[in-house]
This record gives sequence, structure tokens and C-alpha cells, in this order.
Amino acid sequence: MKILHTSDWHLGKYLDKYSRINEQSKFIDELEVICENEKVDLIIIAGDIYDVSNPPIIAEKLFFNALKRLSLNGKRPIIIISGNHDSKSKLLSPSPLAQEFGIFIQGNLKTICEPIKNEYFSILNCGEGFLEIEVNGEKAVFITIPYITEKDLNEEIFKGVEDFEMQKDFSNKIEKILEDLSINFRDDTINVVVSHLFVRGGIESDSERKIQAVGGTYAIDSKVFPKNTQYVALGHLHRCQQIKASCKVYYSGSPIRYSQSEIGYDKVVLVVDIEPKKEAEVKKVVLKDYKPIRVFKCKNYDEAFEFCNSIKDEESYAFLEIIVKEYLSADKIRLLREIKKDIVSIIVKSDEKEVVVFDDEEKTIVEQFKDFYKLKRNLEPSDEILNVFFGILQDIEKEESDETL
Repeated sequence: MKILHTSDWHLGKYLDKYSRINEQSKFIDELEVICENEKVDLIIIAGDIYDVSNPPIIAEKLFFNALKRLSLNGKRPIIIISGNHDSKSKLLSPSPLAQEFGIFIQGNLKTICEPIKNEYFSILNCGEGFLEIEVNGEKAVFITIPYITEKDLNEEIFKGVEDFEMQKDFSNKIEKILEDLSINFRDDTINVVVSHLFVRGGIESDSERKIQAVGGTYAIDSKVFPKNTQYVALGHLHRCQQIKASCKVYYSGSPIRYSQSEIGYDKVVLVVDIEPKKEAEVKKVVLKDYKPIRVFKCKNYDEAFEFCNSIKDEESYAFLEIIVKEYLSADKIRLLREIKKDIVSIIVKSDEKEVVVFDDEEKTIVEQFKDFYKLKRNLEPSDEILNVFFGILQDIEKEESDETL
């Protein structure tokens, strides 16, 4: 069975004030071609579908359109789990309809899919946290562990158990869940774990929202994965990487560079070829860089000016750092922005010390809200506050659209 493993799409994400939706749309186009060229039987999306729990409508439309295309209108099954950026309820809401097209969304540990049988695939067995599927005569069992917190574990899974069990740390609790679910693994099936967790030893980047607490409370050991597992498909970390374990454990990484810290390596999707009782073969398929992030440290203003001229016609984002001996006027900064569009930030330093960050362009309404909130409360707005604000904006946009019609 050929399985394509991807994760961390973060649909609706911005780079500062720049929407990434066009790049994300290009990724879906390329992913569709990869699935066709690689003759992929099944797709895994290991969490963080959206960037916020209440995503913009355009992000939802892109996601639903992607599922329709990638599933070949129900011929190719897709398994999806929620990540720490996703709203479990929002992700699960289209599940009854999605399952008719072979799209199985596991929002939490207690999600159970419906048995399905058609000419392309069959769900042979399913329960809380697992499903067995047959595709092209091959059977595979998937254990699904969406993003979950210590509080969720204690309330949903370990509630009412003996005090000794409750004292186990997060990693041990995940190990216990996997151990119990692994009874569904067999010698005649392909055995896969799908999860959105932080495994110790993983390399992080700046664009991830940390899910492990101080001291590594929510970090798990790679030893938690059952010995009869053939492949572990992980989401959360944005760099594609293999974790040292007794089986093949991989983060697929995000398909797009979401910060400066991600420019030093390829973005990929993973094509995993697996047979029962055999070691999984993992192939990295490198993705296009749809709009590169350029970082340039300039020794003086003239060098910055030349750099902006050299890339003025290039479709890219730019981060500039300029070393100066004297004050740099806003007019000169504005000129750089006129030459090179999509400059994300310009940092001016003197004697290697940051003196000012210029952002002379008009701020978006979201940025203005963040500034206003910080001014009034002396802290950054939480994701929950931002989601409420996004919801109000969407209601206003809908009212304006209805009035126009």
C-alpha cells in the first residue's frame, strides 16, 4: 500500500500581514499531481489543517475543495486527525458527509467512523481511536491519536481509574493508550500510528506553537510506540525529520515555509510504501518553493538599495537588516518598499545593536486590534480572543455581502 503522509497545512495563515492562501492553493495543485504520479492509495493528514480554530471562509473552501480533488470524489480514502491549531468540533462538523467520500476525520480519541464498503475500499473494523481499512486487496490498521492535553486525558480517558494510574506522566499515559489500541494490529495488516504530538528529540522551528510545557510535560518518548508498529505518521513540527525509534517514525513537516527559521531545508511530503510484516520504505518528494523567503543582512543602505533592485521582479518575501552609522530616514525606508514589494520587515541596527524597526505601511485591521488590545491590557490577545474577533469580522463581511446582493 502506498500512503502519502502530510501535515501542518495551516490554511489561512499569514506571514505578518501577507496571506499565504495563494501559496497554499498551489501546494494543493502540486499535491494532486504527486498523488497521481506516485499512484498513492491513501492519504494521511496529521493535524493542523487550519492555522486558527475559527479559520477564514476562504481557508475552509480551499480545504473542502482539496479533499474533493485528493479523494478523487470518494475513490481514494483520506485519514485526518486534529492538531493543536484546529478546533475539534469545527473539523468534525462535516464528518458525516465526508465519510461518504472516504474522508475519515478523527477529531478526538473517542471518534468512531462509520463502516463503509464500496468498489474502491472498505472499512472492515473501527472503534474509538482506530480503524481498519482495505484498499486494493490490502488491509491496514490505523491508530489515531489527535492532539490531546493532560486535562483531556484525565477527563476523557483516565477518569475514575485508580490514583496510581492518574499519577502517570503524559508520556506514560499515551503509551498506555497506544498499547491498548495496538491489540488491533495483526501480522496480516499494515500497522500505522497517526498522531499530533511532540516527541523528544524533534527539532523545532519558530513558527510552531509549542505544545510541550516547561520541563517537557507534554513531550513523549519515542519508546511509547508499539513494537509491531510499522510506521508512525506525525504532525506538529515543521521540519521533515525522522525520530529514532524501534520503527519508522517521521514528521512530514509543513508544506510551506512559515518563518525565517524554515529556509534552510526542503519542504516535502512523504510517500510510504508498506507491506505487512515488512519495514516501511519512505520516500521524500520535494515540493516547490511557491514564494521564497529571502533574508539579507546589509552592511549599509546602498547595499540594501542594490539588493532590493536585484530582486524587485522576484515573487518573494524579503527580510532586511541594515547596519547604519547614522539615522536612516523614513523616506529612504519607504523607497526600499516601493522598489521591492512584499518586504516583511526592515530592521535597522547601529554598532550591532537594534535601534528601530520600521513598519511605515498601513497596518491591517487585525494588527490594529492587537495593538489596541495590548495598549489596554498590557498583554497580547490570546487565540480565543482573536478567534472571537475573526468571527465578528466574518459576520460583518457577510452582512456587507448580503447588502450588496
